Amino acid sequence: MSSPGSTSSTEQYVVRAVRAEEWPAAKALRLVALQDPVAHLAFLETYDGAMARPDSFWQERTAAASVGSAGGARQFIVEGPDGEWVGSVTVLVEEAGTTDWAGFPVERRQGHVVGVYVRPEHRGCGLTELLFDEALQWAWDIDVERVRLIVHEDNGRALRFYRRIGFLPSGVSVPLTAGSAESELEYVLERP
Repeated sequence: MSSPGSTSSTEQYVVRAVRAEEWPAAKALRLVALQDPVAHLAFLETYDGAMARPDSFWQERTAAASVGSAGGARQFIVEGPDGEWVGSVTVLVEEAGTTDWAGFPVERRQGHVVGVYVRPEHRGCGLTELLFDEALQWAWDIDVERVRLIVHEDNGRALRFYRRIGFLPSGVSVPLTAGSAESELEYVLERP
């Protein structure tokens, strides 16, 4: 498969977990993602806010989601044939009996997909599916009961993709900020 404007097939890409020392590349890709035209719908962070964070933030964030970390997260990236990072997804583990970032109780051990991004010039050739295959396999391997994600109702491209790969609406709406009338929708994928 080839993406528009690219002659690379998915076989030339590598999907893998990040390594702690790769924090500069993780930071760089996040900053690119935050400049995407739908970033305001897809991420709860702004480019300016991310730029203001110290390197120690990026080091800790990457280490906590890296291969071999004991933390409850894993970040996966797609590396292009030239070594450039062209996409990323992170799975956070939410334990039963805790509360999530929005203050909702977590009723069972679950994965929470965040930070989904593929560079526009690499979209449409199956890389997002490869990222999700790797991320979901990791989640199932560590015995989560389901995986969820939160998506803005106006993010049509993301909604279509999530539905296509099996995520279904749970009926839960999550306010974007405390007291906000604007909310996002939770989609879930139950353990196979």
